[in-house]
Amino acid sequence: MTLWQQARRSARLNPSIIREILKLTDQPGVLSMAGGLPSAETFPVQAIREACDRVLTDAPRLALQYSASEGFGPLREWVAARLGAMGLKIDVGQVLITSGSQQGLDLVGKVMVDTGAPVAVETPTYLGALQAFNPFEPIYASLAGDDDGPLPEAIAALPHDAPGTRFAYLLPNFQNPSGRVMTEARRSALVAAAQVARVPLVEDNPYGDLWFEEEPPAPLAARWPEGTVYLGSFSKVLAPGFRLGYIVAPTDLCPKLLQAKQAADLHTPGFNQRVVFEVIRNGFLDQHVPTIRARYREQRDAMAAALTRHMPVGTEWQVPKGGMFFWLRLPEGCDAMGLLPVAVAAGVAYVPGAAFYAHAPDARTLRLSYVTLSPAEIADGVALLGGVLREHLDATAEVTP
Repeated sequence: MTLWQQARRSARLNPSIIREILKLTDQPGVLSMAGGLPSAETFPVQAIREACDRVLTDAPRLALQYSASEGFGPLREWVAARLGAMGLKIDVGQVLITSGSQQGLDLVGKVMVDTGAPVAVETPTYLGALQAFNPFEPIYASLAGDDDGPLPEAIAALPHDAPGTRFAYLLPNFQNPSGRVMTEARRSALVAAAQVARVPLVEDNPYGDLWFEEEPPAPLAARWPEGTVYLGSFSKVLAPGFRLGYIVAPTDLCPKLLQAKQAADLHTPGFNQRVVFEVIRNGFLDQHVPTIRARYREQRDAMAAALTRHMPVGTEWQVPKGGMFFWLRLPEGCDAMGLLPVAVAAGVAYVPGAAFYAHAPDARTLRLSYVTLSPAEIADGVALLGGVLREHLDATAEVTP
């Protein structure tokens, strides 16, 4: 018998399947389309180096000292101004700088979720959000949806009698894993349904700047600021190693989110915040992010062409208009989890889609990332995957009477 008795909620802590797959694929010769990592080729190393020098020259002791739990004031002001240009009317006091937007999800769970409380999520949804919410023991409601996002009638059908659904967690822009983007009409209809049902929204937007053809519609938070918590991140547009994100919350939630933040880590590293502010303060992202879009669009196009060329008949996918992922549904008779070891042995890796479902996982789904491989590597990787699938389907057909 172990000396250490674990809390009941620890049973709901599970390893990230993506992290576990990355361990399997960290070997020579495997073309990995599994990770949700931004391309390291997009990291503005020189701009960051120069910003570090300025911070350590101008305010070294302040940058290396403990700092305010709310975050570095000028960075919070920058976030408020940036979101204001997107239609969010917010005060800087509503902005809390977090250690990545993943911490934002954890803080929302701590403040909002009781054991047995209903929480609504998309079908499929971001695996990291399920990991963040799981320890607080919610009961998930899976929202039915289509290519435009969750259906308004699914929001309207959520439990709203006391204590009611605590919130609906939504990713309107280039969702992870599906890549879909909510249309203007769908956003308006979802917000209207949520207002009537009195279901608050948690809007997660790590990919909104990574659009290819056209900028996404205004955020949900711009339509219902008093009913929406908004999460953002610097990981996809600058560098994930800084672990910088932010929460923008209605004023009545801000004190408790701040207290949860203080209990977790006192504050997000002040040096990181100051360096990021030095990089972005004079409009750097307006020049830098378009270069990321151009790179990712070329890689997206390479994967779209390769999928058309190599996937077996019956495979389904939509070409994303931004973000980092393709979402595939394989032909009948394919189990993405079961085929993963075969694919890795053949030299290619992906993420099985089952982990992205709160309920009733679809074993035929998988996610492919296109941003960390070159177009030539993407073509080779998709060809390998197509070969694995066709070989499996041929073998299945031979044994089927």
